[in-house]
Amino acid sequence: MTKFEGIVPALASALETRGYEELTPVQHAVIDPALTDADVLVSAQTGSGKTVAFGLAMAPTLLQGAERFGQAGAPLALAIAPTRELALQVKRELEWLYAPTGAWIASCVGGMDMRTERRALERGAHIVVGTPGRLRDHITRGALDMTGLRAAVLDEADEMLDLGFREDLEFILDAAPAERRTLMFSATVPSAIAKLAKSYQRDAVRISTTAEKKQHVDIEYRALTVAPSDRENAIINVLRYYDARNALVFCSTRAAVNHLTARFNNRGFSVVAMSGELSQNERTHALQAMRDGRAKVCIATDVAARGIDLPGLELVVHADLPSNPETLLHRSGRTGRAGRKGVSVLVVPSSMRRKADRLLQNASITAEWARPPSADEIVQRDDERLLADPVFEQAPADDEAELVKTLLERHGAERVAAAFVRMSRAGKSAPEDLIELQAFSAPAGRREERDAAPRPRDEFGPSVWFSISAGRRQNAEPRWLIPMLCRVGKITKNEIGAIKMQPEETYVEIAAAAADGFLKAVGPERELQNGIMVTQLDGTPEFGRSAYGKPPAGKKPYNAKGFDQARPAKTGYPKKPYAGERPASDQKPWTKDQKPWAKKGGKPAAGKPAGAKKFKPKRTEG
Repeated sequence: MTKFEGIVPALASALETRGYEELTPVQHAVIDPALTDADVLVSAQTGSGKTVAFGLAMAPTLLQGAERFGQAGAPLALAIAPTRELALQVKRELEWLYAPTGAWIASCVGGMDMRTERRALERGAHIVVGTPGRLRDHITRGALDMTGLRAAVLDEADEMLDLGFREDLEFILDAAPAERRTLMFSATVPSAIAKLAKSYQRDAVRISTTAEKKQHVDIEYRALTVAPSDRENAIINVLRYYDARNALVFCSTRAAVNHLTARFNNRGFSVVAMSGELSQNERTHALQAMRDGRAKVCIATDVAARGIDLPGLELVVHADLPSNPETLLHRSGRTGRAGRKGVSVLVVPSSMRRKADRLLQNASITAEWARPPSADEIVQRDDERLLADPVFEQAPADDEAELVKTLLERHGAERVAAAFVRMSRAGKSAPEDLIELQAFSAPAGRREERDAAPRPRDEFGPSVWFSISAGRRQNAEPRWLIPMLCRVGKITKNEIGAIKMQPEETYVEIAAAAADGFLKAVGPERELQNGIMVTQLDGTPEFGRSAYGKPPAGKKPYNAKGFDQARPAKTGYPKKPYAGERPASDQKPWTKDQKPWAKKGGKPAAGKPAGAKKFKPKRTEG
């Protein structure tokens, strides 16, 4: 008698051999004797032990009281998964679970040689695991015999529908015997899943485990607000700060995966990519590199990450915000498994704070809002890890004592320690200096609280004004002007006062004590970068003047001196310069009857403004 009551003895023995101490809630739920022959619809989150759960659930149906399977022939069970990785992971789990029963398990997944799979099916298999498209191909070609099927399992059913596999799933289930058991496992049960269950299950029992209601209790959620231009730098700092053994970075597109992979490789991170454009062989090698420690960071899309099994995954980073709460939970569920702690970090550009708030609220997650780790915090964290390194707890071994003595005599303790510090820091990517956001934790949607309050003029002190040759029309923004001024002009943010954006230029106030040093650092050419010039002004500039010289509100729009240079008012008159003598300022250019295009039957005069309608004479009879 084993300690796992209600389980087929052979599978209970496999659990004990594997080191299982107790079952998860979803595993307990599916082995209820009342469900032995019933169809079930189970909602359980990633990491809850679903693969072992449906392995235990279908065992009585497959073995029918026997301790071992007989000779393999037509498959008795079919397990369907959305991706290659997940299907192969399911196969590995079922192999050790069913090992004492002598079960033959075959796989049919996209990206593998169909001829090899066909030969395996011809030799016979008790359980077949595959992806919808490949399974349908084998059924269509007559290689997969469905006549003996007793149980069908749909793993990650919601994801398969999202990926467009509904037609394939319906084809496969229609090809299976009507008296089979159908077990559906899904993270959520939207209306599409409920409709599929109603069509292909018989009085299915709905199981919602307590693990679903208490999601990811071992995961620490952190939301980091960053400037939009600092998103990638913030991810670099997050990876450096946590220095996780395994980290998974999620992107929304393949292009983003390729871009971040190239960027992080250049920064010295050991990184692999995981996207749909990779071959099966490339994906397998990438996962193996993560498992054996040759790579520490995996950058993946949501679809490619389905089925990724990385034991001990410590960190999940959302480089792009998830599209919905279910995706957020599924991404984060890759960490914090099997009782281990994990961290899920959302990198939130300041412009998307409101979307992130709604996402977390709809997922019933409370995240800690904070700034990304700064360069100083990362260096401090590196030092703490170095001081806590277990290597210092070990006494010198006999074969090391002589060399240690020689090093201390030749170089001294201080130089030896300094060399050790330098060696520990070698190869680590330098942290990024991020733009500091003001009032980052203000409620989303209230711009006046998020933005920094303007500093009173008298608090800044004596200053000098400069003109920068880039304004609103050149998409100038303080978020990139300030770092440029500090970098080129060798000043700090505290030495920059007011910034006044104009259409064609920007006025910047710099502390008087730093003005001379600023000009000296910029150089005699007065060029900041990329043709952006800086000019010192005499006194305070007049704000609000238009690039067209338009006078302030309340004045007449144009005078005689500025008529030719001024922008025409929004009237019905032509915008091109008038031909001939300029009319007086108090007289309209043309009267209604004098407009050149108003002459009946004639062609418009030269200089007719673009867009004027061509005159068409009225038709007369006769």
